[in-house]
Parts: sequence; C-alpha cells; structure tokens
Amino acid sequence: MAITRRELLLTGTAAAVLPALGSAGIPVVGAAAAQSASELPSNGLPWRHALSLFGKVKYPADFKRFDYVNPEAPKGGVARQIAVGTFDNFNIVVSGVKGQVAGAVAFIYESLTTPSLDEVSTEYGALAEAVSHPDDFSFVTYRLRPQAKWHDGKPVTPDDVIFSLDSFKKHHPMYSAYYSHVVKAEKVGEREVKFVFDAPGNRELPQIVGQLTVLPKHWWEGTDAQGRKRDVSATTLEVPLGSGPYRIKDFIAGRSIALERVKDYWGRDFAANVGRNNFDELRYEYFRDATVAIEAFKADQVDWRTENSAKNWATAYDFPAVTEKRVILEEFANRSSGVMQAFVPNLRRAKFSDPRVRRALNYAFDFEEMNKQIFYGQYKRISSYFDGIDELMATGLPQGKELEILETVRAQVPPEVFTTAYTNPVGGSPEAVRDNLREALRLFKEAGYEVRDRKLIDVKTGAQFTLELLNSDPSFERITLFYKPSLERLGIAVSVRTVDPTQYENRTRDWDFDVVTNSWGESQSPGNEQREFWSSKTADIAGSRNIAGIKNPAVDKLIERVIYATDRDDLVAATKALDRVLLWNHYVVPQWTYTKVRTARWDRFGRPSELPKYGQSGFPFIWWYDADKAARIAKKS
Repeated sequence: MAITRRELLLTGTAAAVLPALGSAGIPVVGAAAAQSASELPSNGLPWRHALSLFGKVKYPADFKRFDYVNPEAPKGGVARQIAVGTFDNFNIVVSGVKGQVAGAVAFIYESLTTPSLDEVSTEYGALAEAVSHPDDFSFVTYRLRPQAKWHDGKPVTPDDVIFSLDSFKKHHPMYSAYYSHVVKAEKVGEREVKFVFDAPGNRELPQIVGQLTVLPKHWWEGTDAQGRKRDVSATTLEVPLGSGPYRIKDFIAGRSIALERVKDYWGRDFAANVGRNNFDELRYEYFRDATVAIEAFKADQVDWRTENSAKNWATAYDFPAVTEKRVILEEFANRSSGVMQAFVPNLRRAKFSDPRVRRALNYAFDFEEMNKQIFYGQYKRISSYFDGIDELMATGLPQGKELEILETVRAQVPPEVFTTAYTNPVGGSPEAVRDNLREALRLFKEAGYEVRDRKLIDVKTGAQFTLELLNSDPSFERITLFYKPSLERLGIAVSVRTVDPTQYENRTRDWDFDVVTNSWGESQSPGNEQREFWSSKTADIAGSRNIAGIKNPAVDKLIERVIYATDRDDLVAATKALDRVLLWNHYVVPQWTYTKVRTARWDRFGRPSELPKYGQSGFPFIWWYDADKAARIAKKS
C-alpha cells in the first residue's frame, strides 16, 4: 500500500491500511453536493466530502468507486503473509513504547478518512461522511456516518473520537508531538466532533486529524472476561474491539495472527470500500530469521513475500516453482514516498557531539564496494533526507526562496550550507579508500583525537574511541561486519552486536546505543511529522522517532517553516532548506535505497488490470483470491 503518514512515524508495514499521503500545497476541498442551510454545521461553513493537500479532488461527492479497483472482485480465500519479529501486544496506543505490537491489529480499526491511491494526498470519508474547516485552518469539524458501528453493534460516537485523541496524545510520544497543535476536541452535535488548533495557518491539521485511528471508549473503559478494568496505557493480548472490515480470528502470541473479514461490516457498500477487502482471511506468520522465512515461502507455507535483501533477490529464488511460473517474482514502483536510511550515531553520547567525528564515520564507509560485493550493484547511495522525491531534495547550491529561508538561520548553520553542494564520499577503489581514510583521520585529529599504537585516542582522556554497531536482524550483520574493518583501520575499537527485537527496542527506547541503523520514510508532503523526526522537543522523549537525538535551533525553525508553508512553492523551498541543513550537520551516515518494491507470490491471486499510481502493489487490499489459479497450482504440486 502507499506510504502513509502513520507509517512514516511507525516505520513498518503495521499501519499499511492507514491513510496515504502525497504531494501537497494548501489543503483544498473537493466539490461537494449542494447543501441547504439547515445542513450546514454549527460553524456555518459548508460540508465537504473530501480534503486534498494538492489540488482539486478527483472523485465527486456521488462517486461509486475508486477507478483502480475491480467492483466485481470475488470475496473469499486466504492470503498468508510474512511478518518479521514477534508480538506480545494488541494495544496500538502504546506501540513503540511498551511491548511489541502485532502490526495486523491496525486493520481492525477505521479512521475518520481514507485515502485515494491514485491521487496525491487526498482523503475521502470513512467513519466520517463530511468535513468542514475555515480558510485559515484554525479548526476542523467532522460529521460521523450514522451507519458507523463497532463490531459489537454499538455506534461510533464523537466521544470515541475524543477519547482516541486524548489517549494517543497522553500515552504515545510520537502522536503527542504529531498532534501537539490540537488543543481540544469537543462534541458539537449528535454526530459532530470539532478539533480546535492552537493557531491558524497549519495547512495539514484538518487532514491529519482525519487520519486518527478511532478506538471504542466504552470497550476500553469497561472490564475484561475476568472482571478486570482495562487500561489503555498498558499492553494487552485481549482481542480488542474494532470497527473495520476485519477482526482478529485467532492468534498464537509471538507466532501468528489471523484476521477474518467481517461479513456484516457496516461500511462494505460505501464507495471507498467497493472492490476492497476481498479476502475472507488475512494470516500473518511471524519469523525472526529471514532464511527460515524464505524457506517457509518456498514450501508454500505463506503466499506472499516482500523481499528487502538484494542478495536474496539475486540468489534465493532459483527453485522449480519459479521456473514453472507457479511463483511470480515482480517489482512494483514506489512513487509515493522517499526515505532516509542510515547508520545513526547517538548524539546524546559526547563522543558523537562533534560533526567532524560524524563526517569521519562517513568517510570510513565504502558504499561502492559494498554495493558491488554484497548488493549485486542493485542500490544507489542516499544523498538526501527526502531521497526518492526529486522535487524536495536539496541539490546544487541554494537559490531563490530556499536561499531566502536559509538566510534567516545563517548564523546557526555550517557555512558549507551556502558555499558547497553536499555529496557523500565516494569509494570503490583502493586509491579512493585510502584518500577517504586519510580525510577521516584528519577530521578526527581536528576533533581532538590522534593515533597511538594503532589506536585512535582522545588526547584529553587517553581513552580509545570505541563504537558498537547494534542490530536486531541477524541478516544485517554482514553489513556491519563489512563496515567494521574500515573503522578499525582508523584505530577505532569496534564491536558488532545483534540482539533480539525486544531487547533492541528496549535499548533504542532508552537511548542505550552507539550506532544503529534507522530509516525515516517521507511523504511527498512533509509536515508535522518532521517535528517528531528531528526537533529538539522530541530528542529525549522515550520512544520518539528522533533516534539521533538532534537538538538544533536552526533545524527547529526550519521544521516550523515546513509545517506553516503557505503554498507548494513555499513547502518545497522550506523542505530543501531543512534537508540541506540536516545533511551538512552530518547527523547520520547515509546508506542506500531502491526505488521499487520486490515481491514474490504464489500465483493464486487476481488483481485489477491497472494498479493505483501511488499504491505500490496494493496487496492484499485490492487483490482477491483466484480459485482457478489456485487449482492449477494444486495440480502441479
């Protein structure tokens, strides 16, 4: 599915059903059906059926379905997929803060709005049937559908929406930052809820509050089967109540979870759901080891696999079922998002506080040789925090509006921001590697280190520079082990450590690490999530996405320029300025990216003839089980 704003915060497939985002300017509203004065909300503004951050919405108020779905898609069958790691929690309010949440649990819920995957950053009604906001974006009102029901038959109410916002803001540090400008949510009608913002001008807020996952207040404030009062701030493996097209059928903690289609789902006939949610069952099998997961796929224990390893893509799919076309290998273009993936030094530790040290770590990273030896030449080096979205990437020297914005922080940023285009060091040959290591040592010397007896020593303390590369995925060890010798040639004492996912999450949550690998997905419309990624306010909040621990007043100012951009040109210029300042502070060692999604599947599914432009594969939500294909596979097995 398309990268969503919540996915950008959670960095995983857990929230794949949540609203998609794309390019943006000022939010505009789609043309809605004519309304009588009596139908106006209490604020006197007209109701709208859609919101867009880019321009006019594609689908009118009376649209019948999205163009990219098959309205005749059959219902039935099972889609078995792979999940990585483990889980011990179904409470998404504390995901990333406590326990390991089962990502699939997100699919049992609805939000106020839902995306169109063939438009950029456009939302249509889900739980809400209409939306209204003033031109200055100082508040927004949503009107709930009268049909919206929880799986126990009770209606979804404004009280549920208010409870959900309060719960996420109170117990989830990421959403506390994300929704920090929402100062109040209040019931203003039988089915109307109003969100009030702390100031006008934040163009995204009307839309992103519509992406709020809505939870059942009555269920969370009730008691479980043993009579114990539920706690929305705690982990739980009690099956939660939802309102979406799926509910949890069964699970084995840490090993598997199955969702079943809700046959009497209240929203099944609404236009945005036609042709969607076609599988009777979605099953997720959990694996901690990628090799075991691949073997399970080969043995037809799972139907679909997304492959993140270049080595596996090049070498692991040479088996008879592929040759016989029973297994299909296919890549899908990712047009919806960009990414920064990198080795991330922990700036909370003094040894990484000097940008020259961090730049030196980049000079020690020979991406070109790694790409050739390990990745079969499939990747390109990341050169921007918005890599993959050309319009937003800082290139060349700043000029025009970007330069004007940067002038406001000139005294607080490295001078190179204005004089030199950012580039990563280039290796790939013995000569280039030697030159890069010499430059790394020069930078370390400027930062107060020198080599003594082949050890890189802090001249003030006499202590050797040490560095632990921390992983949670055993398959990533080959990456860190490739990096290790170059660091050791500089005199650094390097250790590579791989821990289980729970320990890894605990250590990163407590900022107990030297260097980890992290990725930040970026939508085509950067906004409020940038505060969660890079701002001083989030640097020391446990569980925040500011993994690096960035505290920089200039970055803070540029984030606000992004959030309060007045039009698309202003947004692009502010984003480029932010990108350039982040790059020249050398907060991370950029890694690599691939512009397509690699997938392997057993050929027992059907899909629309034209997939949505911004939906990547769209699996499983617009695909369906093809009984004829499944029968052919069975005959050949």
